[in-house]
Amino acid sequence: MEHDNHGRRPQWNIGEAARASGVSAKMIRHYEAIGLLPPARRTEAGYRLYGEQDVRLLQFIHRGRALGFSLEQVANLLALWQDKDRASADVRRLAAAHIDELERKIAELEAMKRTLQALAHSCHGDQRSDCPILDDLASHDSCSNG
Repeated sequence: MEHDNHGRRPQWNIGEAARASGVSAKMIRHYEAIGLLPPARRTEAGYRLYGEQDVRLLQFIHRGRALGFSLEQVANLLALWQDKDRASADVRRLAAAHIDELERKIAELEAMKRTLQALAHSCHGDQRSDCPILDDLASHDSCSNG
């Protein structure tokens, strides 16, 4: 970590910012390219430099992604986080919508699990070649959105 010319604000290179934030250097460049993260300051040699606020933004993005928010949702949450005049109801509304989405996905995963459990239970698991699991996968009418 370096300091600027006046000994103020720490400056991290991309590797240090990645370690401090938990976001890979590749994803930092991606977030910058899509505008989720503002363009980094550059050294005369063209190396990216990140300050404390940049690392905080990256930590925010990392945590949002770890909670399953999409990039679009993270961008909306970032905008709300940076807007000191926002209503907390706006943040809660986004979180509630995400909870609903997670519950839908959980229900879909539980249905898949039950189906696979039933198929695995019906499989003899021996030397026979017949296999209800493969038969189901090969069936054209077993899944409507396959």
